[in-house]
Amino acid sequence: MGVDREAFIEFMIESEVLTFGDFVTKSGRPTPYFVNTGRYRTGEQIRRLGGFYADAILDRWGTDFDVLFGPAYKGIPLSVTTAAALAERGHEVGFCFNRKEAKDHGEGGVLVGHTPRDGERVLIIEDVTTAGTSIRETVPVLRAAADVVLSGLVISVDRRERGPNGGAALAEVGDEFSMPTHAIVTVHDVIELAGLDVETTARMHAYLEEFGAAG
Repeated sequence: MGVDREAFIEFMIESEVLTFGDFVTKSGRPTPYFVNTGRYRTGEQIRRLGGFYADAILDRWGTDFDVLFGPAYKGIPLSVTTAAALAERGHEVGFCFNRKEAKDHGEGGVLVGHTPRDGERVLIIEDVTTAGTSIRETVPVLRAAADVVLSGLVISVDRRERGPNGGAALAEVGDEFSMPTHAIVTVHDVIELAGLDVETTARMHAYLEEFGAAG
């Protein structure tokens, strides 16, 4: 079935998650647009978000995975709502996420939720990947828990920015960990489908010209 990309972009704009103006990225780059999934703040928004992720996952991976893993912090609600949406669509999977600091009391440990087992196929779910830092930090956590198979990485928006090696950052992360990657929409989809004015469109193109990956 796939995802209605235009509907997803409209949803992000309505939720004030995708905004346009003058911002600075975590890497210090001035950018004309910003994606902040921390702005999802109602039950209906998070329900719809899980549905978009679930549809994108089923379209790209089908049911070839066992567990959703959401890196802390923004990946936590993503893993939960997407697992619920997948269950509604007839695909029951486990979900887990990591703590920023290991718990030294009670059951202890770094992971919360499903305990990964050797051989399980884990799909990582994130919001936006710019440099891949959170993935590089959390993959070792997963692999320390069990001998898991990385089924892939799914994010909401691919900014199509250059990674450390000059290619697209999302693709570089996938290559580094030998896993497929997928975004619900790309920045090119945003430019095409968001109904932007001429000035904003020009600024978006200028940003990609300076910081974007080829292709």
